[in-house]
Amino acid sequence: MRDHGGNLDWAVAEFGGALADWIDLSTGINPAPYPIGDIPAEAWAVLPRKSTMARLCDIAADCYGTTAAIAPLSGATGAIQAVPYLREPGTARVIGPTYNEHAAALRSAGWTVEMVADLGALTGADLAIVVNPNNPDGRCYASQDLLALADRVGMLIVDESFGDMRPDLTLCHHINNETQNVIIERSFGKFYGLAGVRLGFAISGQSIIDRLRDMAGPWPVSGPAIDVACRALADRDWQAATIARLNADCARLDALATARGWVPVGGEGLFRTYDTPDATAAQNHLAGHKIWTRIFPYSDGWIRLGLPHGAAQWDRVAAAFA
Repeated sequence: MRDHGGNLDWAVAEFGGALADWIDLSTGINPAPYPIGDIPAEAWAVLPRKSTMARLCDIAADCYGTTAAIAPLSGATGAIQAVPYLREPGTARVIGPTYNEHAAALRSAGWTVEMVADLGALTGADLAIVVNPNNPDGRCYASQDLLALADRVGMLIVDESFGDMRPDLTLCHHINNETQNVIIERSFGKFYGLAGVRLGFAISGQSIIDRLRDMAGPWPVSGPAIDVACRALADRDWQAATIARLNADCARLDALATARGWVPVGGEGLFRTYDTPDATAAQNHLAGHKIWTRIFPYSDGWIRLGLPHGAAQWDRVAAAFA
């Protein structure tokens, strides 16, 4: 099932009110986005030039700490949808439960997809998918374990869409232009709170990135996206302050949830997942307070919440939990 958060239109139709009445905690997106400032008119008026695209790649490489090649794409989703076509379809294994677009994109391209529970079960796969940190339970995998796994599979895909909060986990430092069978996927929109920009990156060896660039075409991302991302990816002060704030907000939300009796399952700096006696009842209760959350078809108990922002939102969430 390709179910996702962010379906606030459905919540409004089901529970009433207007969009403005709701707090949408159903996604893992920073609720305090990077300030985009003024975007030059030229960014809107001309096709992105090779020089500006190259500048974006250089800044992203510096931010992620890699010497490997980079392809800017339309969100991490752009990489997820392209990866199945890099090889002839075979057997793909995905550690789950996780973000369901990986399996959906692979099946659409003719792959046989097997969901597995741990790294060891990925051995021998033609294509192996690991989300690190994982969504929705926050499981994390050490880089040395993933590097060892890469030698035991045909190709390893590591989705680091939520990796900005955990730079200690990234494989970006461990691959280079010669890498042949590892692709790292990164999201820009989640951590920087600009999902509407639709920007992400694939990071790998030059030969793989050349193929992904050919598949994406000459203008895979917009001029305004490039302008905003070049500033945001280079803004170390904003990044550090944001990580500190998000960590504090996670602790605050955990305190509210555990006081209600919910058991933390895990998460990372942009979302928290809890085990409840009845996830549907928990979601409906919060929806009664015009707070929208995410539940999952494979669990009767799990509920995932993004982070509120601002005193008014936190007060409403606290009142709903109370």
